[in-house]
Amino acid sequence: MSEAERRAPVGRSESLGWVAFAYVVALAVALWLAARPGDHPLRTLIVADLVGTVIVFAFSMRWGNGSVYDPYWSVAPPLIALYWIGEARAALPLRQLTVTVLVFAWGIRLTYNWARGWPGLHHEDWRYTNLYRTPNVPKWLVSLAGIHVFPTIMVLLGCLALIPALAWGNSGWRMLDSLALIVTAGAILIETVADEQLRRFNRGKQAGDVIKDGLWAYSRHPNYFGEISFWWGLFLFGVAANRAFWWTIIGPLAMTAMFHFASIPMLDRRSLDLRPGYAEYMQRVNAVVPWFPRG
Repeated sequence: MSEAERRAPVGRSESLGWVAFAYVVALAVALWLAARPGDHPLRTLIVADLVGTVIVFAFSMRWGNGSVYDPYWSVAPPLIALYWIGEARAALPLRQLTVTVLVFAWGIRLTYNWARGWPGLHHEDWRYTNLYRTPNVPKWLVSLAGIHVFPTIMVLLGCLALIPALAWGNSGWRMLDSLALIVTAGAILIETVADEQLRRFNRGKQAGDVIKDGLWAYSRHPNYFGEISFWWGLFLFGVAANRAFWWTIIGPLAMTAMFHFASIPMLDRRSLDLRPGYAEYMQRVNAVVPWFPRG
């Protein structure tokens, strides 16, 4: 029996309850820190977000399961959006409403998708167990740095575009906003469809099967294409609001690099080991951007 199985509470509902409790505690402390006056709002947000992450990490260590952190990725951006609306100095209400609705739609859907598929605290993501095998690095440090703090920093970078889009915008609605709306809403739709197709496939698959239908016939990772596109859409909103924030492109660039150099190669290697037909699938189908298969 694994460490997580020895320490985890029994039952999926109880597991979700403990995760929810961890996030309530983290949010309460983060709100207390954010309410303290006298500091720059961005610095305040960074400190509150990192402290919240450390609190979730403490619960992860308590249950011996890094997957306690998993919903943080989709829970944090809607809260960050509300924070910047509260700090707004100049913004267009139409843009604020549009961006906020999109961020909440993305966050709620992704969190729900995680919650309905997570078995409970007896289960930990296979990627985390692989990371724990990092030579000469203790498990707690791998968990803190690689599973908790690193994704939090990535989300913070991706959310930089929310500063001009929601708080410091200096322009009316532009054509670029319309493009951003198409990209962001389209990204959410693509990610939703891809996740639903994968969920249906997993219900009836046999060992070694490869999903090749729907969006997965044109991209090996269409859900990641949707995820990456979402962050590019937020960047477009930010630049449309205030061109001085062009430097927030660091967010979608970092996201693109993470998926391209880490997440996708890791999944492809695992699929090559477990699915005999995956090598042929890799040769025919693009990794991310949907396109007609080769051959």
